[in-house]
Order: sequence, then structure tokens, then C-alpha cells
Amino acid sequence: MERKVADGSGAEPDARHARWLLVGALTVQFLVSLDMSVVNVALPDIRSDLGFGRDGLLWVVNAYALAFGGLLMLGGRLADLAGPRRVLTAGLVLFGLASLAGGLAWSPGSLVAARAVQGIGAAALAPVAFALITLAFPAGPARSRALGLWGMAGAAGGAVGVLAGGVLTDLAGWRAVMLANVPIVAFALAAAARTGPVGRQRRTGARLDLAGALLATGGTTLLVLGLVRASDEGWSSAVTLATLGAAVALLAAFVAVELRTPSPLLRPGLLRGRPVLTANLFCLLLASAQFGAFYFVSLYMQLVLGYGATAAGFAFLPFCVGVVAGSILATRAVAALGIRRLMTVGGTLAALGMGWFAAAATVDGSFLASILGPSLLCSLGIGLCFVPLGTAATTDVVPGETGMASGLLNSSRQVGGSLGLAVLVTVAAQVTGGATGRGALSSGYAAAFWVAAGLLAAAALAAYVLLPGESRAAGGGPVASRTDAAEHEGDAAGR
Repeated sequence: MERKVADGSGAEPDARHARWLLVGALTVQFLVSLDMSVVNVALPDIRSDLGFGRDGLLWVVNAYALAFGGLLMLGGRLADLAGPRRVLTAGLVLFGLASLAGGLAWSPGSLVAARAVQGIGAAALAPVAFALITLAFPAGPARSRALGLWGMAGAAGGAVGVLAGGVLTDLAGWRAVMLANVPIVAFALAAAARTGPVGRQRRTGARLDLAGALLATGGTTLLVLGLVRASDEGWSSAVTLATLGAAVALLAAFVAVELRTPSPLLRPGLLRGRPVLTANLFCLLLASAQFGAFYFVSLYMQLVLGYGATAAGFAFLPFCVGVVAGSILATRAVAALGIRRLMTVGGTLAALGMGWFAAAATVDGSFLASILGPSLLCSLGIGLCFVPLGTAATTDVVPGETGMASGLLNSSRQVGGSLGLAVLVTVAAQVTGGATGRGALSSGYAAAFWVAAGLLAAAALAAYVLLPGESRAAGGGPVASRTDAAEHEGDAAGR
């Protein structure tokens, strides 16, 4: 008998379709993470080839980050209203065309525009990848394994991005960094075409909250922009304060609109659930530490230890291995330990690893003591967090709001990353005082690592304090989500 999906809109994908759906979702997660870091190593070549000014070059990175961060909530909600497969296909086509245009760019403006359109495509893709997993895989071991793979794909994309950026730039030039996305997009489109219908393909009777979408997009974009400018111009500059003030005003207006609209972009009640609230707070703190620390680990290896770009990329690979190992352990341990314990343990190990980075960031540091050891410990802790984090973020979330919850989680991650980078850059600059010697730089980087360790410790504490003590991974304990209840109701109706 054909089994009904949770919202009663159709059949769950069979095993073959589910496998292809997972392949597509993981490819998307890998792609989005890859493009957050792959261009960084190529920036010097881009500047000399296209004639960028120093400040203009920053927009090759910032254009992607702003469009991506500003539109995540809208992308997640569109997946709920139009159907995840439609949004996935549209996002992939847009991302692929933008990557092609970036690889063929002829001027600074054309490359920045292509990066902005890439960010728009990524904002549609990132929430959909997560939402597809939660819709297609039933709560329990199957979903835990899928979420573990989702975390691995994100970590692999970030690590491979740093490595591939250096290797491709050295072998084929900076344009290859952009064009390499095209075959990945083609593969993801082929995988998506082999999947069956998943979840609600179109939500009838609901309209897009246009006012909320405009306010959320404007507010989040200005917030990310303000944080980016803070790392360049300081927290007390007029530009930074004005940008952040405008962001707060728009986001406050967004909250007021969401409280009144019948079909909100973000239902305020979603954050009343402690697991969802804790997951987003945890994700924000985790991203604040992780993204900023990545930046400083790369600088430490190149400016203090003297690594080249390609060597620094290879040195990031142990981090990817640790995340994979942690994710595998999490899929096996989440049912026994529960999301609260696993997030607490993972956050604590990550904090200890980051503290190791801080203690070992010296002028005479070595790969084994200063890079490999702390990378493995920190990444193992982060890997342990992905499965329980994804479970907590969707606890008590109905199927028609999975895109909303996913967009919220990805927004927390993106804003957290921008916030962490701005804060850690400020801390490092205060310690170095403008000095550029290896001793001063290592001291500044160590200070940034200590702050990152504190952020991770705060994330672990938040999980321990805020999550209910009886929480377990879906299928492994007494906490059942509204998604599960809906599935049981759908099954009963089908019988």
C-alpha cells in the first residue's frame, strides 16, 4: 500500500527515489559550503586580472555573503509554498548560470554581479537541502544518518573549497574556480530529476508574506553588511552604527508584521519551542566561532608558519576528517544519549579544541601540535553536533513549515558567521595594535581563538541549560515532534 506523507499530499519517495533525493541534497549542501570559501585563495589573481581596487575586491566575497544571508528566510518559505523540488531546481539553474557568468566575467562589476546572483541561488538551495531530508526521511535512525551525512557534506565543502581554490588557481587560473561549479550543478540537477514527489508540492490557500519578505531581506542584509563593515571600519564608525541601526529597525518592523499576518514568513510561535530556540542559538554561537576561527587558522598557517596557499588547503583536510568521524559517531549515539547530552558534549569538545588552537598558536608552532591535534579535537566536537542540531531545529515543526525552520536555522548560521568574523577580527586587531611581525600576529590570532573557544563553551552551556532533560533524538526517546504525530495521523487516515 502506498504510504501517505505527513501532510497527506502524496506518497513518500520509495527507497530508490529517497537515495537520489539524499544525493541531490548532499550535493547542494556541499556546493553552497564550497562557494563560501573557494574564491578566497584566488582573490590576488582576480585583482590583477580584472583590475580590482583593494576595497572593490572585498565585494567578490561580500556580494555572495550579503545575498545569501539576506534571502535565506525567503528561500525557506518559498520551499513551503511552491514545493521544495521546484525551488531546488530553480536555485540550481540560477546558481549554475551565475557560476558560468562569473567564470566568463570581463570586469569587476560583472564578477561582483555574478557572485550576488550566486548568493541568491544559494539562499534558495541551502534551506531546501535541509528541508528535503526532514521531509523524506522518517524520524529515527534513517533521518539521523541523513542528517549526519548533511553535516559531513557541509564540512567537506568548506575544506575542499579552501584546497580547491588554491589548486585550481595554480593549475588553471582563477576562472576555473567559478566554472568548476557548473558540472556540480549539472550532477545535482540530474539527481533531482530522478526523485519522486516529496512533501507538499504546492501549499494551497497560503500567500507569500511580501511585506515580511521585504523587511526580513532588507533587515538581514543590512545586519550582515553592518557586521562585514565593522570588521573593516570598526564598531564605532558612523557607517557601521548607521547600518546596524537600520537593520535593527527593519527587523523590529518585521517582527511586528509577522505578529499580524495570517501567513507569516516566520511564524513567531516557532521560536516558543525550546528545542527550536536552542538549536538556533547554538547554531549562531557555533558558526560565530567556526567561521572566524577558519579565517585565522588560514592566516596563522600562511603568515606565521610560512605555508603556501595549496599547503594551507591540504592542512585543512584533517578538520574535514574529524567532522566526518564526529557525524558518524553522532548517528550511532544520538538515540542513546539524546540531543541535549550530545550537543553539550560536542560543544565542549569543540571548545577544548579551540582552546588548544589558542595555546599552540606560537611563532615556533608545528603542524602536529598547532594544527593537526586541535583540528581533530575541535572538528570531532563539531561533527557530533550536526545530527542533534538538525533534530532539535525541526522538533515540533509541522511539515508545512520545514522550509521556514530550515531558513531560520541557515540564517542563524550565516549571521553567526558574519558576527563571529567581525568580533574576532576586532579582538585580533586590538591585540596586534597594527604590528605585522610574526610574534604580534600569533598573539592576535591566539586571542581570537580564545574568544572562539568561549563562544563554543557558551553554546554547550546553552544546550545543557535550555534543552529539556528528557529530550532524545527522534525515534530514540520520549520527545515526539508534531511532524511525527502528523505522520501517524496520515497513516491512520490512509488505513
